[in-house]
Amino acid sequence: MASNETHYTIERGAVDKPTKVLIVVAPYYRDVADQLIAGAQAEIEAWGATHEVIEVPGALEVPTAIAMAGRMSNYDAYVALGCVIRGETTHYETVCNDSSRGITLLGLQGYCIGNGILTVENKTQADVRADADGQNKGGGAAAAALHLLSLARKWGAPRKGVGFVPKRDEHQVASDSEGNSTA
Repeated sequence: MASNETHYTIERGAVDKPTKVLIVVAPYYRDVADQLIAGAQAEIEAWGATHEVIEVPGALEVPTAIAMAGRMSNYDAYVALGCVIRGETTHYETVCNDSSRGITLLGLQGYCIGNGILTVENKTQADVRADADGQNKGGGAAAAALHLLSLARKWGAPRKGVGFVPKRDEHQVASDSEGNSTA
């Protein structure tokens, strides 16, 4: 039984410069979401970072909101929160797989994200994983995001704007039949 297992947890770190974390939550199961948010907020504050919480309609929208924030705002890390409980249809698999895939793809692009979207069989399992005095996966997701941010800061500067820049705003293209080579 999972609640009886002992798991290793990496020691909590601390941020060395101002750090803003965006918590994106799908509050479909409000009581579970509220506990996850509280756990994430407590962990972020324990690291010395600040946070903001936004809500989206469902777990499928969490990666989209994070991607939008990454393009349009200036957060350092992200925490994805929500709860998906298995129902009578295959929609459960779609929501679990696609929300997780979206978050993973963003992580592979360099976003520092902790995934705290619970995927459970029933409400009892959700309650155990959101319990403030127990597992609280919201706090775990926040810790994961901040540990990834620590690695990113250790290994170098942000990569935005790095790469090839054409000379004098000219763009080289393949020559056409008339010999033009610039656009």
